[in-house]
Amino acid sequence: MPMPSHKPTDQQRKIVKAMSAYGIPQDDIAKVIGIHDETLRIHYRQELDVANAEACAKVAENLFRKATGDGRESVTAAIFWMKTRGRWKETSVQEHTGPDGGPIEQIRHIICDPAKRDDE
Repeated sequence: MPMPSHKPTDQQRKIVKAMSAYGIPQDDIAKVIGIHDETLRIHYRQELDVANAEACAKVAENLFRKATGDGRESVTAAIFWMKTRGRWKETSVQEHTGPDGGPIEQIRHIICDPAKRDDE
C-alpha cells in the first residue's frame, strides 16, 4: 500500500525555511518534519533554495550597519568586512636579499676533526 502524499503546512514551511537558514543539514530537517529527505527536496524546494541567501542578506545587513556605526563592535565589524570584501590582509612579509638585491650567498663550513685521520 503506497504511503499517503505529503501535503506541507504553512507551519512546516516556516520550520524548513528557518532550519535551512540556520545551516541545519537537509536530512536532519526531514527527520524533524517526519519525512524522507527526498520528499523534503520535492515539497520544500523553494524554502531550501532561498533560505540561505535570505539569511546571508540579513546577517550582511546587520554587519554593514555595525561596521558603519560607532562603538567597539563597529571596529571589529569593519575589520571583518574589509578582510572579506575589501581583500585586506594581516600579513607581515619580510624579504631578505643579498648585496644589491641579489640572492643570499650560503657558505657551508666543513669541520674536520684533526684527531681522526683517513690513514688510521
